[in-house]
Amino acid sequence: MTDAVGSIDMPDAQDEAPDSKKKARKGGKRGKKGPFGRLALFYRQIVAELRKVVWPTRSQLTTYTTVVIVFVVIMIGLVTVIDYGFNQAVKYVFG
Repeated sequence: MTDAVGSIDMPDAQDEAPDSKKKARKGGKRGKKGPFGRLALFYRQIVAELRKVVWPTRSQLTTYTTVVIVFVVIMIGLVTVIDYGFNQAVKYVFG
């Protein structure tokens, strides 16, 4: 019985013994490229990943920015109050 991949009894590809005369190439296809080829590959991969990104709309961006700024302001206030409290406690304890 076979499925989409192949038969359990008959593998798709036969294992080949590596020829002792041939040297194994390091790095596969990437091993042949020089520094400019690797840089170009890296750039192409960056562009491909950026195309996958779902960019927010202007209203979503405004909402997210507002939420972050409000959160940061609240945290600054909280840390300021705690710092002031510790400052007063240290002044009280140590004179």
